[in-house]
Amino acid sequence: MKVKISSLHFKTDQKLDNFIESKVSKLQQYHPQIAGSEVILRIDNDSSRENKVAEIKLDVPGADIYAKKHSKSFEEATDLAVIALKKQLLKHKEKLK
Repeated sequence: MKVKISSLHFKTDQKLDNFIESKVSKLQQYHPQIAGSEVILRIDNDSSRENKVAEIKLDVPGADIYAKKHSKSFEEATDLAVIALKKQLLKHKEKLK
């Protein structure tokens, strides 16, 4: 599965890219027909501590599955989004059966 990572108004380091790719790639085991994924990272300008945002969109035949999570760090936001996507993938897979 191809994982495309975009960051708005900042540059990600290789460590963060590798972390995101490993987390998102693990979703392949829940739905093997995932064609690709797009991850968008950004920092909100609000004053709250949870200003890091991770948006993940999966290209699945028959549906586009999407999750957006806010957190204190990009790693935590990615983890939360992957958990939400896992639930959505399992529901989508059940509908197909």
